[in-house]
Amino acid sequence: MTNHRTRVVVVGGGYAGTMAANHLRQRSDLDITLVNPRPVFVERIRLHQLAAGSGTATVDYDTLLGDGIRLVVDSAERIDTSARQVLLTSGDALEYDYVIYAVGSTAATPSVPGAAEFAYSVAELEGATGLRDALAGATHDAAVVVVGGGLTGIETAAELAERGRRVTLVCGGALGPSLSNRGRRSVAGQLRKLDVTVLEYVAVRRVHGDAVMLADGRTLSSAVTVWTAGFSVPGLASRSGIRTDAMGRLLTDETLTSLSDMRVVAAGDAVAPSGEPLRMSCQAAQPLAAQAANTVLSRIAEQTPAVLNQGFVGQCISLGRSYGTFQLARTDDAPINVAAGGRAAAAIKESICKATLWAIRREATKPGGYRWRKGGKRPAQRPADRQVAIQ
Repeated sequence: MTNHRTRVVVVGGGYAGTMAANHLRQRSDLDITLVNPRPVFVERIRLHQLAAGSGTATVDYDTLLGDGIRLVVDSAERIDTSARQVLLTSGDALEYDYVIYAVGSTAATPSVPGAAEFAYSVAELEGATGLRDALAGATHDAAVVVVGGGLTGIETAAELAERGRRVTLVCGGALGPSLSNRGRRSVAGQLRKLDVTVLEYVAVRRVHGDAVMLADGRTLSSAVTVWTAGFSVPGLASRSGIRTDAMGRLLTDETLTSLSDMRVVAAGDAVAPSGEPLRMSCQAAQPLAAQAANTVLSRIAEQTPAVLNQGFVGQCISLGRSYGTFQLARTDDAPINVAAGGRAAAAIKESICKATLWAIRREATKPGGYRWRKGGKRPAQRPADRQVAIQ
């Protein structure tokens, strides 16, 4: 009699997918396959450094994945839940007993005319590389416009300005809307020191190859335009007939199990537990990944999975290589009016960036050792139709 090995396919090799794959290795009787479109791990939280020329953002999977995990460099086109197969772009199909859906997020397609054609993104490796090349082809004093006043826009503007670029940051609303008043003042003060021109509550009407037109009638000269306004998620779940929210995030119950199929479990930016997604961040992705893996392990062991339990610490923003802002938050991710800025905050941010990889590597050598902050509040509602029989 042959012992059955449970097949788990992890779709997506970012912060959530790599952590989930390593966490699954607590059992030795699993065949774990990680599917990712690139042969290298991308540190998305360093892509603004890659674009500015102040750092790198890729890591070899050989240094991150535990023994026995199979890496398939391909893209998932569709998940056939009835046949239990992940269908790949290459034409291959991976059979599974469980899928962990960790496809992450990407830049939203901008609706502003000209933005898709003329603006660069730092949401993915290819966009950041293209931005780096565009900057290399522009004179050093050429005007650069960064659109989007969130954390990605702030970090990108500061990184470029510290490298001597002439930067204007255009915010559709307030600068750093996720920050407290103190956090916002810390960020704004450092941007002033870096000579970044910040325009708040200004919409962009059109993007040209050499200019950005604002809704108030002004035109900004821009040799290179960077678009950081908004994120989206891949459409794999929607293409696969799996229930999603309006944005395309996979809908789950509080155990991170799909409302459509209990053999599909999700983690990271592309999941909406009880219809209430967590903030898109590696701070959320890695704990979600460990809990998604625990749900799969519990189902294999015929045990009841634990419900989602994780909390946030705050937000740490790099403002170049020598300055940062650390914004404290409650466990539910709401910012409190406590923030610290300076070199110490920059050191904290760098430590956090390094710690994300350290946590993945540690989980590769000691599966199940990962720990995260708990106690964040979750919605009281539970979808009545969340119970779907395992077939």
